[in-house]
Amino acid sequence: MKITEIRRYPVKSMLGEVVPAAEVDERGLAGDRLWAVRDPDGKFGSGKNTRRFRRMPGLFQLRAYAARPAPIVELPGGARFAADDPAGHRAVGELLARAVTLTPEQDVPHHDEGPVSLITTAALRRLTELTGGEPGGAGVDPLRFRANLLIDVPGSGFPEDDWLDRPLRVGPDVVLRPVRRLTRCTMIDMAQDRAGQRDDLLKAVAEHHDLTFGVFATVEQPGRITTADTCSWA
Repeated sequence: MKITEIRRYPVKSMLGEVVPAAEVDERGLAGDRLWAVRDPDGKFGSGKNTRRFRRMPGLFQLRAYAARPAPIVELPGGARFAADDPAGHRAVGELLARAVTLTPEQDVPHHDEGPVSLITTAALRRLTELTGGEPGGAGVDPLRFRANLLIDVPGSGFPEDDWLDRPLRVGPDVVLRPVRRLTRCTMIDMAQDRAGQRDDLLKAVAEHHDLTFGVFATVEQPGRITTADTCSWA
């Protein structure tokens, strides 16, 4: 097993970035989902409605890049601003047709379920078999699942189901412990970046895998990971 892709999302529910390496601590990948869009009611922008989150169509038109002291947000036309820039808040609000601010995480993490999310190439192959993949004959695009790590595993199926509560060493330093399968929502069918709108992926995941795809893990040992790293059982 090895890492084939590392993704982070500096602003929750916006498009993110593929990176060659990342620092990992108890919270997860450094800078991942550290900021979020917040409305006047105190709810954070998401692809779904929950007690803490509010669905805000249009967030997938924005892309965020990690930077200090605040991420850089890119508008559809290419204009960029820092996430702590009030002028940028107004621009995002105009796009979303609501008043919003961009705010860093406080006491409660912005993650939906856990610190580090993982999917496998084997599971993507299985979902491709079930749905026919993307238009043009490509396999189901991993970016639909907004996972931090894509791990290359031979074959087809859902091998990560057997990973729960097993320490997984990633590279020379990091140890993750997969905790629970990830429950999916309509976001996996939404158009984002190069992946077009669909209406069948969530249905297939529900019918064939209890509405779950991938797992999330806690961090037992921090360190640095790269796309050259192999994965093994600790």
